[in-house]
Amino acid sequence: MSAPAYDTDNVFAKILRGELPSHKVYEDDATLVIMDIMPRGDGHVLVIPKAPSRNIFDIAEADLHSVMTTVKKMALAVKEAFGADGTTIQQFSEPAGGQVVFHTHVHVIPRFDGVSLRAHTGEMADNDALAAHAEKIRAVLG
Repeated sequence: MSAPAYDTDNVFAKILRGELPSHKVYEDDATLVIMDIMPRGDGHVLVIPKAPSRNIFDIAEADLHSVMTTVKKMALAVKEAFGADGTTIQQFSEPAGGQVVFHTHVHVIPRFDGVSLRAHTGEMADNDALAAHAEKIRAVLG
């Protein structure tokens, strides 16, 4: 059974085209990093390839390499920006794996000893808080 075709109207494709707003943290030729609008922790970012792919099953190797290089950069940046003890890195593929938006993306979440992730309630975070968190990370990136 083959996977459904890539949907060019998914939310991340629209963000990449500039049709929807986002709090951009970092961008290079192959990737974009934005604040997660429903963060599981302060400083939760999403690393998105610019090239279309649904998930880990169909992403081109070069795009996956670029994504993971940016994931490492963001893990280091959010750890420093928030004084975190570590990070959680998550990638979900297909509905059975927990994927909700069908454009490849990787979650990078700063983590603190003894502090659980917030529940994924579907509620959007405060816009000013997201902007402040994005600025904190950008400051570390220089």
